[in-house]
Amino acid sequence: MSTNILVRICGPRLLRAALAEQNSWITVGRCLSTTTMSRTMLKDSPNAALNKTLLKKYLDLPQPDNAIQAKYIWIDGTGEGLRCKTRTLDFVPKHPSDLPTWTYDGSSTYQADGANSDIFLYPVAIYNDPFRCGNNKLVLCDTYSSDKTPTKTNKRYRANQAMETVKDQDPWFGIEQEYTLLDFDGRPLGWPKNGFPGPQGPYYCGVGADKVIGREIVEAHYRACLYAGVKISGTNAEVMPSQWEFQVGPCLGISASDDLWIARFILHRVAEEYGVIVTLDPKPVDGSWNGAGAHTNFSTKAMRAENGIAEIEKAIDKLSKQHLRHIQAYDPRGGKDNERRLTGKCETSNIHDFSAGVANRNVSIRIPRGVAEDKKGYLEDRRPSSNCDPYSVCDALVRTCMLNE
Repeated sequence: MSTNILVRICGPRLLRAALAEQNSWITVGRCLSTTTMSRTMLKDSPNAALNKTLLKKYLDLPQPDNAIQAKYIWIDGTGEGLRCKTRTLDFVPKHPSDLPTWTYDGSSTYQADGANSDIFLYPVAIYNDPFRCGNNKLVLCDTYSSDKTPTKTNKRYRANQAMETVKDQDPWFGIEQEYTLLDFDGRPLGWPKNGFPGPQGPYYCGVGADKVIGREIVEAHYRACLYAGVKISGTNAEVMPSQWEFQVGPCLGISASDDLWIARFILHRVAEEYGVIVTLDPKPVDGSWNGAGAHTNFSTKAMRAENGIAEIEKAIDKLSKQHLRHIQAYDPRGGKDNERRLTGKCETSNIHDFSAGVANRNVSIRIPRGVAEDKKGYLEDRRPSSNCDPYSVCDALVRTCMLNE
């Protein structure tokens, strides 16, 4: 015996039709407005309630050729938060050196006090703006204190020094960024408010409304990154429902980290339009749910050459002797965030022990099966947390494996 429960979600005419004919349930479902549903599901999200279509008529207004909008983007004092503001230029910048330096109020970004609050922005990379389009640009910036020294969260400065030192060895990086979509109450998007979804298993690389949540955000982000010029190489649904991953790379030297930071900015910006929160917390849900990492693939010219597996094994040996140093560099809190994630469960290694293996996802360093068979290629460091600073991660890999520090 089954019971049908009718809920007043449409007008009385449709409700009477549903009562009169069972097949009309299909009609009722198709008459639901996606805007209404998003506002119902994201009832506490102010952005979800706004009509996004109104902006288009303003963005369609002709933009003068001599008025280019440049959005300056930087990392704040937390080491993981992003900030931005826009200025008008009278030319189209082709190189970061074309752009003027700028300042902002560091006392409002955890980087200075009010008595000496100006922090300098130095442009380091330019991308096409996928939100304003045209000749408008996104500008990634380094941050410098009033005495022109790098701020504490400017990890790019030191990383770039290392990259310049080893540039003849062509270090490549590919970073796998995992993240989780949240509702405004802090729970993963689409999860039951007073319970949990079914156990992990069907969600990884899944398809179907009962397995995947938020694909629109993922697709919008992917296309926006391609337009911007980010070297995004793929995306997939992850093991925990509402958790996703995108990959950046392979990129040479410092550009992998630059591209990842801009890809993160674009992701937050796209999700903002949907009224959804993106978290890079490495363990957003306690218990047996998978955490989130930023697995980093690393390769040198020697590793990619014939019998490069010997160089990969040498690098792993060096990494085994610097495990603590890398754990401290792999999340913004010196390893405290990764303690919640690297438990030896849920496809992770134990934070206290270094390990390596072929095609093993429960180790610190994984050698992919194809690399072991080809005897050349790259290694995958599975320890970095999802909220890591990629500049710190790539810097540590270069200094340990290539500079022998």
